[in-house]
Amino acid sequence: MATNQELIDKLIEKLELLFKKQAEFSSEIDRLKQELYQLKNESVDITARPQKEDLNVPPLSPSIEASSEQEVTAEMPKEQMLESISETEYQMAYVPVNSETRFNEKPKSKSSLEKFIGENILSKIGVIILIIGVAIGAKYSIENDLISPTTRIILGYLTAIGLLGFGIKLKKKYDSYSAVLVSGSIVILYFITFFAYSFYALLPQLVTFALMVIFTTFTIVAAINYNRQVIAHIGLVGAYAVPFLLSDDSGKVEVLFSYIAIINIGILIISFKKYWKSLYYAAFIFTWLIFSSWIFFDYDYSEQYYLALAFLMVFFFIFYITFIAYKLIKKEVYNSSDVILLLLNSFIFYGLGYSILIEDNIGEQLLGLFTLSNAVIHFIVSVLFYRLKLGDKKLFYLASALVMVFITITIPVQLNGNWVTLLWVTEAALLFWMGRTKSIAIYEKLSYPLMILAFLSLIEDWSNAYNSFYGYDIEEIFTVIFNIQFLSSMLFVAAFGFILWIQRKANYVSGIQSDTFWSKLWSVVVPAIFILSTYFAFRLEIGMYWDQEYHLSAIHTNLNGDYGNTTYNRDLIHFKTIWLLNYSLVFMAILAYVSIRFTKHTLLEKIAIIFNVITILLFLLQGLYAMSELRESYLSGSEYFAQSSYHLWIRYVSFIFLALAIFTCYKFIKRQTVTKSFKIAYDILLHLSLIWVLSSELIHWLDIGQSSSEYKLGLSILWGVYSFLLIAFGIWKDKAYLRIGGMIFFGITLIKLFFYDIVHLNTISKTIVFVSLGVLLLITSFLYNKFKNKITNDVNH
Repeated sequence: MATNQELIDKLIEKLELLFKKQAEFSSEIDRLKQELYQLKNESVDITARPQKEDLNVPPLSPSIEASSEQEVTAEMPKEQMLESISETEYQMAYVPVNSETRFNEKPKSKSSLEKFIGENILSKIGVIILIIGVAIGAKYSIENDLISPTTRIILGYLTAIGLLGFGIKLKKKYDSYSAVLVSGSIVILYFITFFAYSFYALLPQLVTFALMVIFTTFTIVAAINYNRQVIAHIGLVGAYAVPFLLSDDSGKVEVLFSYIAIINIGILIISFKKYWKSLYYAAFIFTWLIFSSWIFFDYDYSEQYYLALAFLMVFFFIFYITFIAYKLIKKEVYNSSDVILLLLNSFIFYGLGYSILIEDNIGEQLLGLFTLSNAVIHFIVSVLFYRLKLGDKKLFYLASALVMVFITITIPVQLNGNWVTLLWVTEAALLFWMGRTKSIAIYEKLSYPLMILAFLSLIEDWSNAYNSFYGYDIEEIFTVIFNIQFLSSMLFVAAFGFILWIQRKANYVSGIQSDTFWSKLWSVVVPAIFILSTYFAFRLEIGMYWDQEYHLSAIHTNLNGDYGNTTYNRDLIHFKTIWLLNYSLVFMAILAYVSIRFTKHTLLEKIAIIFNVITILLFLLQGLYAMSELRESYLSGSEYFAQSSYHLWIRYVSFIFLALAIFTCYKFIKRQTVTKSFKIAYDILLHLSLIWVLSSELIHWLDIGQSSSEYKLGLSILWGVYSFLLIAFGIWKDKAYLRIGGMIFFGITLIKLFFYDIVHLNTISKTIVFVSLGVLLLITSFLYNKFKNKITNDVNH
């Protein structure tokens, strides 16, 4: 019973909620009735209550009608609420009301899809079918020789003219339909004229050409009158096809290009009235495609050099003016497609002009001037924009940016070597500074590719400057630091330092959205280039110094008077390795310290620490080996080259740099934000470095003391002691991974002992090693037993 009562209470609560909603719906229905009544009977007083019959509304269910007249509240007794529920109300609560049953709607009008198909698609399909039908009929009459060629052409013209006249007549009432008919008639006129000239030779070339020009002109006029791009496209395609359709292979390209120039001028005129982008794009593609094809396949330098340059400039200026004209008149904002089109026009002009000039002896000497002239053109345009206040600022910035681009290209064309790098990086810094401080996004965007170009140019300069000692003949001595290449590198670094400083200034906001992929990419690329250029600027100088010393150390000897031999001081190569590693340790340590202390850039910190660790490992692998080679060279002596104590104490200078790099890692892991995995990695790196250096030192001093045969014994004892200390330290600091590492290292020591040392050691040495390691193992076991509770509890530390 209690259960049933609970269910009844829950159902009553739901009913109360439904009655409230029903009251709200009733109120909303009344409001809608009033609004409909006002719309239908505007002359009736707004406060008059509309009647159901006035609205032609079907009667509502009795319960809903009642609830609209009286207020339904939550205070209604539960028994009365249960009795008031009917099947109809239940259905009303859960079954959606069909809007069609509420009001008598007016007949629906034609849908937009139906209208689009009926008024547009059907007419175009009809014209296409008509053209196909005419073509099929013409084909049949030709194959069966039913109509003479002249009659066929006349009938074709009559069909086209009739269709044209009918389309023009319908223009006032049926504009779209009329435009389709006119377009179809123009297509028929083009093809009929082509057939008359090409297949039947009924029309001479000049007459045919004139007719095509008339059709094209009419098409453009019709396109403007109808305001339909499709008509203009038909005329444009026909216009560009005419020279090829009527070509007799006479090779008179001046006639062809003059004709194309006239068409483009017509498009220029249209651009002042309309700005049909697709029409402009089509003309742009057709023109440059035709001209480029001629340059690459049919151009004759000896006869057409000046002709090519003349029409190249004509086409460039037509499209340049066409592009700017409408924007200036309408004062429209430039979007990305506009910028791309303007850049394409400029670079196509420059690329084709460069390919034409380079084939001429005088032209080749004028390449720098030609490049600079492009910059001057855009400079004049930008000045006019600024002085006369033509268009918006973006147009001025765009023209100014093109000036910068062509000045950038002029630099490598006219100059070479370090000047190219310096001018490029200076220009990049200037553009970036203007873009950030003046909030000119296009300047900032242009500076980024310039940075990449300048960096690539710097790499090329390095390749040319620091590879001069691969041969054996040395013409002049390279002065380290005090040379033009190092000065250029420092100026490059200074420019990128300035860019990086501007980039990190909070009060200078980038014109590029900060959350975009490119913005995030450049925020990493700029500091990366700065760091790499700084690192290699000094590294290459150090490497160059030791390479030079190595090649200058050459001693030539004669054997039996016939054959010669050249000997080099190989120790200098080892010194080069050590000093390059010393420099890398210092540089990476400073980089990591600066990133941790000052920049506080999380990604840069991690990258710096990773490179620092890599440098430390390289030092352990290469540096310690190079030091051992210098020791061997010092102890064995040389017939030609003198050795000094410098061969021995250089290792301790390197150990200072190694300690500095490890200390930087220590400063990194002491930060609170560093995760435990980094701290474990640091401990592993620290102890690996310690045991490696201690092993090297042991071998070093045993070798100097002429006890090199005993290093196997010494290494086993050293490794055993260090394993014991590592385990003890792990117990003391509650670090399970150190204890495990110590046991693993103990295992390695035992493997070395049984499979390597035991074979080469005498009885006394074996006894010392076994006893020492046995004692260490017993002490280790004792520590584990003594602190077993602490170890068990702290295993997760």
